[in-house]
Amino acid sequence: MKAHTGLRINTDRLMMSIEELGAIGAYRDAEANVMGVRRLALSAEDGAGRRLVMRWFEEAGLHVSVDAIGNVYADRAGRDASLAPVMSGSHVDSVPTGGRFDGVLGVLGALEVVRTLNDAGAMTRRPLTIAFFTDEEGCRFGTDMLGSAVATGRIPLEQAYALRDADRKSVRNELQAIGFLGDEAVNTRRPHAFVECHVEQGPLLIHEGIDLGVVSGVQGISWQRLTISGASAHAGATPMHLRKDAGLAAAMINTKIHDMCAHGDYGSDMRATMGVIRPEPCMINVIPGRVVATVDLRNPSDDAMHRAEHALDAYCRELERTMGVTIVSQQTARTPAVAFDESVQQIIEAAARTQGLSCRRILAGAGHDAQEWSAVCKTAMIFVPGLNDGISHNPRELSTPEQCANGINTLLAVVLALSDEVA
Repeated sequence: MKAHTGLRINTDRLMMSIEELGAIGAYRDAEANVMGVRRLALSAEDGAGRRLVMRWFEEAGLHVSVDAIGNVYADRAGRDASLAPVMSGSHVDSVPTGGRFDGVLGVLGALEVVRTLNDAGAMTRRPLTIAFFTDEEGCRFGTDMLGSAVATGRIPLEQAYALRDADRKSVRNELQAIGFLGDEAVNTRRPHAFVECHVEQGPLLIHEGIDLGVVSGVQGISWQRLTISGASAHAGATPMHLRKDAGLAAAMINTKIHDMCAHGDYGSDMRATMGVIRPEPCMINVIPGRVVATVDLRNPSDDAMHRAEHALDAYCRELERTMGVTIVSQQTARTPAVAFDESVQQIIEAAARTQGLSCRRILAGAGHDAQEWSAVCKTAMIFVPGLNDGISHNPRELSTPEQCANGINTLLAVVLALSDEVA
C-alpha cells in the first residue's frame, strides 16, 4: 500500500468514459428536457454498451471473459497469483427511464482505478477483477441482480435462462442474440473481497452535505406480480353494487400497502410501491375485468418483511371474499436484508478521512450486486451523492465530476488496501 500512496485518478478521463457510454441508448426526455439512457438488459443497446466497455478493458491490458449468464470479468494480474483477487464493479444495463451514472459509475470507476495503476506502473499484491453483471435492474425479466445472483449461486442457471420478458423472449435466447452467452462456468469465482461504488439514489447525503456514504448493508426486497381477475362490463349500465371491478381492487391494494408503511406495524422504515398497474381492456367506458399489478416491498428487518407479506396476502383474500374477484400472486424476486463486512466499512472510512472527505454510515434502500457477493466474500459499498435530491432511475440523475472523483479516489485507496491483505 505505501508504494502506491498519493495516486489520484484522472477525473476528466472518467467523466469522458461515462459520457461516451451514456450516448449508447440515449434519448431525450421531453418532460425533463434532458438526455436519458434506455439500455435495457440484453437489448441491442445493452450489447453495444457491453462491447464498448469490453474494448476499454482490453485496451487497459485486462484479460476478459464472459460467463454463462453473460457476466463480464476483466482480470489484472497481481504479484502473487496464489491469492484471491479483489473484485470491483456493478452493471451497465438501465431502467427504461435511466440516467448516466446508475451502475456505470461503479464499472467505469473500477476501470479508472486500473488505468491509474497502469499509468503509475503499479502492481498490486493480489490480482484485481473488474466485473459487470447481467440485468441488475430486473425491469425486463422481473428479477433484479439476476447475473450476480447466478454468479454467486442464489439462482440456478437454468432457472435464470427460463425467465421471459413481456414479449415472451427468454434470457437464454436474448443472451445468444446479443452475443453474450459465455462459456465460463457460473458460481466458481471466489474473490477475497468485493467493493462497489454507486450513486446513492437518494437524498440523504446531499441534504446533509456529506461527501460519501459508507454502506452498512441493504434492506430486504420482495417483488410480487398480482393478477386480479374480475368481470368486464359496461361502465354506464352496470350498477356499482353488482360490479367485480379489478381496477378498484388494485387501487385498494395500492392504498393498503401505503397504509401499512404509515402505521409502523411493520417497522418504521418499510417502503412499498405499486409500480405497474395494467388494466384490461383499458378503455374509458369499460370496467376493468383484469389487472396485472406489481408490489415492491422494502424493509431492513426480515421479520417485519415476513409479517408485511402475510398481511398483504390476508388482505388479498379479504378482497376476494368481499369484491368477488380472484387474486393470484407470483413472487418474482426476494432478497433478504444484508449486512456488509465491518472491516471493509472501516477501510472505506479510513480512506475517506485520509482524503479529507466527510462520510457517514448509510443503509442502501435499493438492491445492488454487492449484496449477492456478500454471500461469498467480505463486501461493502461506497455511495456518491447526487444533485437534484439524489434522484435516480430518471434522466435528471446527476453527480458532479468532483463527487464522482471523491468516490473513485476512495475506491482506489480501498482496493489498494484490500489487495495488500495477505489473509
